[in-house]
Amino acid sequence: MENYTVCQLQRDMRYEGFLLIRSAEKRKDSKGNDYVDMNLTDRTGEINCKIWNWDPEAEAPAAGKPIKVRGTIQEYNGRLQLRVEKWRLATEEDPVDMNALVPCAPRKPQEMLAEIEETVESFQSEDLKKLVRGMLKLAGNRLNWFPAAQRMHHAERSGLLHHTTDMIRLAGAMLKVYPWLNRDLLLAGVIIHDLGKIEEMKSDETGNVTDYTRDGQLLGHLVRGITNLNRVAEETGVSGEWPLLLEHMLLSHHGESEYGSPKPPMFAEAEALHWIDIMDARMNTMKTVTDKTPPGAFSERIPSLERRVYHPMYGEAE
Repeated sequence: MENYTVCQLQRDMRYEGFLLIRSAEKRKDSKGNDYVDMNLTDRTGEINCKIWNWDPEAEAPAAGKPIKVRGTIQEYNGRLQLRVEKWRLATEEDPVDMNALVPCAPRKPQEMLAEIEETVESFQSEDLKKLVRGMLKLAGNRLNWFPAAQRMHHAERSGLLHHTTDMIRLAGAMLKVYPWLNRDLLLAGVIIHDLGKIEEMKSDETGNVTDYTRDGQLLGHLVRGITNLNRVAEETGVSGEWPLLLEHMLLSHHGESEYGSPKPPMFAEAEALHWIDIMDARMNTMKTVTDKTPPGAFSERIPSLERRVYHPMYGEAE
């Protein structure tokens, strides 16, 4: 049986191979029988499956574990679903390639961290250096593998570094067009704007987010980012306007209250951060969706974009 990736699966195909459990929840059907609802993934996409007649005494498999499954691809409510005939958790003896199962950033985390550290070192403001380095220290080793989101943009291993370094490059291009912007302040905002996500989401080292933390649900990464910044400012002895400006950039980078920001951007660098963030998030989503959509076809509706995405053929023969 040919070993397809998830993005290649189509209705009525037979499938056998290793996938990663993104989520698994034990439920009851209409007759009161136990079953498990699972979302399985590889680095190209995700597919749902149901395992019926589940042992009432057994727990659902743990998220983040590789699983070997065999079955047929069906369509339910317009979405593909794997009808499982046989399954088992992978063992150490199985030839499981985790790089094929886990979506990863296109660059190594060490390279992206070095790019961030080089950017901080280039700051003229010693106070901003202290604040950003303090925020990176709080983030710790989890920054190496932490994703930027659960399902939207940069939902991949090291996705937060990927998002941040791409935004640094976008900011560099914007600064060439608008050289009157304060370079240090804009880049500092870029580097720290999403670090609060490390405390907002539950992620394992594969970059798989299973849920939001209590902290994330009660506060969210905007508020947590500000409390962390206050802590760093106090520890480093940095006072005055710099911490206040960075706090506003953290609070306003979603742009509108509808998307979680209680204040709109109220100075130029905050406005620039907001649009750089949106640009990078949406272009990453566009690329992810386009990569999974055949040329000449439309994707399914993408909730974060509120539209379907077309994959152009760019002049190739129809």
